Amino acid sequence: MGQIRPATADDLEAVCHIYAAARSFMRANGNPTQWPGDYPGLLDAEKDLEADALWVLDEGAGPIAVMSVLPGPDPTYAVIEGDSWLNDDPYWVMHRLAVAQSGRGAGTRMLAWLCAEHSNVRADTHADNAPMRRTLEKYGFVRRGTIWVEDGTPRIAYHYVR
Repeated sequence: MGQIRPATADDLEAVCHIYAAARSFMRANGNPTQWPGDYPGLLDAEKDLEADALWVLDEGAGPIAVMSVLPGPDPTYAVIEGDSWLNDDPYWVMHRLAVAQSGRGAGTRMLAWLCAEHSNVRADTHADNAPMRRTLEKYGFVRRGTIWVEDGTPRIAYHYVR
């Protein structure tokens, strides 16, 4: 079943491989622009690790999935178009959920853990990322509208409240 745990510096190489696998999967499955170039990469993982925000799913032979979980507020969520957030309470933000191999349920396990740990979570994804949209909605995340990330591109915004 595996264990979801805080990442360590020893996990960074595996995390970067997971990010690369996720980029390849997205590009091969109709989502070529969500993670451009080498984003996310080692610097992103190191920044999240330093902030105690990097989490991995480890099945014993090392990480097979990764996500960042940070306390809000997130500046990109200050303005939302289309609908409002479900509440204005303090919230957590999930970013950069990635799995080493699609179809094993690792992303679903990461979200199940996240929703068990935190009762108010916001997330976003690219319109072309159908697998992530389905996974978010499976776990009760509600589509709220559109936010704009730092590079000026839109993302579909989701909110989970337990």
